[in-house]
Amino acid sequence: MTVLPRGRRHPTLFEPATLLIGAAMALLGAVIGMELLTRVGITPNSSIIAAVLAIGIGRIPLAVTRRFRSTGRQNLLQTVISAASFGGANAVLLPAGMVWLFGRPDLVPAMIFGAVLGALLDIAMLYRLFDSRAFPATGLWPAGIATAECLKAGDRGGRRALLLLVGGVLGAGGRVIGIPTDIVGVCWIGNQAALLMFGLGLLARGYAPVVLDVDLAAIHAPHGVMLGAGAVALWQMARAVRGRQREEQAPAGAQPPGLKVFLAGYGGFAGAAALMAVLAGLGAGMGLAGVLGFAAFAAAAALISELLVGVSAMHSGWFPAFATSLIFLLLGMLLGFPPLALVVLAGFASATGPAFADMGYDLKAGWILRGRGTDPAWELAGRRAQRTAEVFGLLVASGLVALTYRSYFSADLFPPYDRVAVATITAGRDPDLAGQLLLWAAPGAVLQFLGGPNRQLGVLFATGLLILNPAAGWTALAALFVRRVVSWRTGERLDRPRYVLAGGLIAGSALMSFASGAAAGLFSRR
Repeated sequence: MTVLPRGRRHPTLFEPATLLIGAAMALLGAVIGMELLTRVGITPNSSIIAAVLAIGIGRIPLAVTRRFRSTGRQNLLQTVISAASFGGANAVLLPAGMVWLFGRPDLVPAMIFGAVLGALLDIAMLYRLFDSRAFPATGLWPAGIATAECLKAGDRGGRRALLLLVGGVLGAGGRVIGIPTDIVGVCWIGNQAALLMFGLGLLARGYAPVVLDVDLAAIHAPHGVMLGAGAVALWQMARAVRGRQREEQAPAGAQPPGLKVFLAGYGGFAGAAALMAVLAGLGAGMGLAGVLGFAAFAAAAALISELLVGVSAMHSGWFPAFATSLIFLLLGMLLGFPPLALVVLAGFASATGPAFADMGYDLKAGWILRGRGTDPAWELAGRRAQRTAEVFGLLVASGLVALTYRSYFSADLFPPYDRVAVATITAGRDPDLAGQLLLWAAPGAVLQFLGGPNRQLGVLFATGLLILNPAAGWTALAALFVRRVVSWRTGERLDRPRYVLAGGLIAGSALMSFASGAAAGLFSRR
């Protein structure tokens, strides 16, 4: 057991003032997430938004808020809001909307229950996997770096704050005129080879209809590439875990800690999926063997989806959560699952991933603020406090979803992906689907193998292919070119200012995206 020095105690969510303000911020975050996802179709980078709100609370001239000038408490509040906005909207409301659109509103409570279980397993797994070989604390997690820089600038002021402010103004201004300045920030922080492939994927998806007269999405090329790259990425993760076991000279027959986490996670997902299948009445049409087969496949879909989403989020700051869910929906159709089972599968796979990736950003920010792991006891205490904050934010948001989902769905307000998933299920299986997925899986697997586990070339190229945004592709290439030229001329001298400026670009872009989305949602009500 790790013990802190006497008199030193990390802030926790259970301090009365922190719990009260945290509950209010969780409700606010949940409302923000649900409103934007249903009315605009997006949820912006909530970690950055939460950091700005946390700084603002600390600057309110009241006795109860003065203690929130501590970056440790600000990090906890930021974690709560972030978990509530992403968890409530993407992990809970979105799966619930699928069964409602499918014509089974009676199954919404069961879907919410299963989605919450899946998201809680996400949180538990990343808590165990963060700072592992698969998801190192030194990994990029660009939004986490930006959040930490924002909190540090608010705490220290001075030149760092000025540079962050300049980046924020440029980020917001670029977003207004249509330049994805958050991509610039990510490319000034992340792995250059991985982000180059991400940019090329964005360009390939955007210009294939013009240059080749082919819609890559229509022939399932992005999904096939992600399948192939994802399979190799999982193999690479397994090798990394075994390599760590050998390095640590574990006793013969002992399992590496990472493998235990994966196996426990799979078991948890399988149990949750089986429970959902029973609650949804799938046993009547599928029998016991069918339900067990469904649970096994749904657990694999949830586990693999969260790992692919986590890898993409760590390396690029973007994660294809809905696209990976669609991949396993297509595979479920190939396996012949009945339509209701496919709806449950799609909802469960969608619930896993967003909370995993978002928590990665939050833990990265906390790791930086706590000294980058130089004090292991302090880092562990802070990480535990963040885990509690993450669970609290998710549960508060889930309760709000359970109380309000009827008002959203009755007003025909659904996350856009719900309509895509239900339309795919009702359209039936494409006879060419299997061949298309296998054809495109091969180049994805080769690319991922050549890049290795550190660059994740295949997964990042597939992530770009899954997103229709060619402007972001050009922006990524331009940002990487500028970074290369500046590094060539100045060496490492400007690395730290570049990180701060990049954090400002990401923060400004996220805040402007949130503001424009909120305005669009307000006007759509009228």
